[in-house]
Amino acid sequence: MRIAVLIFTAFAVKLGLFPFHFWLPPVYRGAIPAIAAILSGVLANIGSYGLLRFGAHILPRELALGAPVLLVIGAASVIYGAVVAIRRPWSAEVLAYSSISQVGYLLIVLSLGGVIGYAAAVIYAVANALNKTLLFLAAPLRGWFVGIAFLAGAMSVTGLPPSVGFFGKAAVFRAALDESNAVLVGLLFVGAALAFVYMFQNYQRNFWKQAEGEPSNPALGVVVMVLALVVIGLGVWPEPLLAMSNEAGTLLAGGSPWPEP
Repeated sequence: MRIAVLIFTAFAVKLGLFPFHFWLPPVYRGAIPAIAAILSGVLANIGSYGLLRFGAHILPRELALGAPVLLVIGAASVIYGAVVAIRRPWSAEVLAYSSISQVGYLLIVLSLGGVIGYAAAVIYAVANALNKTLLFLAAPLRGWFVGIAFLAGAMSVTGLPPSVGFFGKAAVFRAALDESNAVLVGLLFVGAALAFVYMFQNYQRNFWKQAEGEPSNPALGVVVMVLALVVIGLGVWPEPLLAMSNEAGTLLAGGSPWPEP
């Protein structure tokens, strides 16, 4: 059990979960957009993979024993990150605290377990990686089409269709409803409502009144638009992602051995 606690702590720090988030806001605030995008979209999600692989597959008994604690930490991350994000005026800070809030959802569904919970965790990890990469790259740019791309990322974070984030949020709510836990469902609704507030505050502050003109970095603007198309494309045609997540959820729940790399 001690080994399981150490492994969880290591991945929790990697993800920036509350209260292991001490490093995340200053690093994201001080990093250039490309580095922040890599940290939030790729490196931090190594923590997601680690929790799924070690918790669900290698240490399922320890995960089941610690599920109530993980549920509390996940819920605290969702609310804490969202509340602080609303109060931050700068995009980098808003997105940093949003990252803390969003990984809380992943921990919640991981604690719920089962095929539905693990599949929801996989979908949410993919959606979160795409969302944060897009938003960190788009935030410092200007231009009407970059504003549209940022709006696509904001919609995905809040779980609005047509975006991949809609299916991520839907999977999380499905896992919570499967547990028939009214308090948890209510908390998820509150988290989604707070995410709507801070993301569209951020959009209005940075793009609503500055939608004219070209982006300061046209090449990066193209990358941002491609990511926005991926976010919307997976929302319009989610079947491959849903199939992959269901297969992964089945494997993690013990449906068959995890395939060797």
